[in-house]
Amino acid sequence: MSEQDAPEPDAPGAGEDVESDALLFGVWDVSEIEYTNPSTSRYLTVTPVAHTMGRHASKQFKKSEISVVERLINCLMQTKDNTGHKQKTTNIVRDAFDQIHEQTEENPAQVLVQAIENAAPREETVRLKYGGISVPKAVDVAPQRRVDQALKFIATGTLNTSRGSTTSASEALTQQLLGAAAYDVQAYPISQKEETERVAAAAR
Repeated sequence: MSEQDAPEPDAPGAGEDVESDALLFGVWDVSEIEYTNPSTSRYLTVTPVAHTMGRHASKQFKKSEISVVERLINCLMQTKDNTGHKQKTTNIVRDAFDQIHEQTEENPAQVLVQAIENAAPREETVRLKYGGISVPKAVDVAPQRRVDQALKFIATGTLNTSRGSTTSASEALTQQLLGAAAYDVQAYPISQKEETERVAAAAR
């Protein structure tokens, strides 16, 4: 390449990240997401969805580099009927994000982050054996597991709300995310978090 063909230092595309202007689902800007919980912020990666096909599974902390939106999609597929239907589940999440924006006029990616932060339990119990006797013990939850548990609660709440009812999956997901983001104790993710922490407090 000659000097004339080389890009100017200030020219578009010179040293820029190609994905910096990419939008989630082609609509939502994720470049200015705010985090209120410093312990989980490094485990909440918000980027446009990419089909990683499980490339993170071999390393413990690699999954935290995957978009939390894709991780939510994967959690929603962890049932017998939904396994493998990734495009269908992606459309459900996209529709839920549209509904969240219609109801709140907020960036749905920000609502998702807030919901996960609110639904992430800080304490849980483990079972320790002393001479053949199993004793519950309260322990602090690691930040990565906090995010995992919050995603699980949201996915389970969505499944419970939509199964055997007239509520669509996208509507159920919208309800779970808005309820968790508002810290509504009636919402399944928040109720499960409160229950987990209540049991842990009793085992201290």
